[in-house]
Amino acid sequence: MSYRVAILTVSDRSAAGQRADASGDVIRALITTRLDAQVTAYRVVPDEQPAIVAALCEWADSGAIDLILTTGGTGLAPRDVTPEATRAVIEREVPGIPEAMRAAGLRVTPFAMLSRMVAGTRGRCLIINLPGSPKGVRENLEVLLPALGHGLDKLLGDPRDCAPEGERSGA
Repeated sequence: MSYRVAILTVSDRSAAGQRADASGDVIRALITTRLDAQVTAYRVVPDEQPAIVAALCEWADSGAIDLILTTGGTGLAPRDVTPEATRAVIEREVPGIPEAMRAAGLRVTPFAMLSRMVAGTRGRCLIINLPGSPKGVRENLEVLLPALGHGLDKLLGDPRDCAPEGERSGA
């Protein structure tokens, strides 16, 4: 099954046409070559919470998108509001995703602890915030990709057990 992915770039400069969206390009390249996925929606919005919320809700509620990856707006700058917008629309937070990305990032740079990335679900759509830099996007997607397909399968209703028969605990 091919996953349907939307990329939302949150950047005042990219939205104004002053800077190319290099991070969105990295997401597209990695997600289509390393996961059975196709990018079916893409948008660039300024660092404004209403615009971010509108895009996330539109895509998640459409039933046509399985995964939304945002890039940008996750730092400490006053206009970095992507996490707040994401929290406003998700129904269930998935804290392990940003925890894993921050933990891996700390092995590369102490600045990873300043990231405010969020991940969660709205309906049957997984929403994940990524940093705004191409390098940060690449490093964080490398952490996510090994588990992403399994998580999406479960979210989309895969009834199979997560662990092989011999690896289950309890019984």
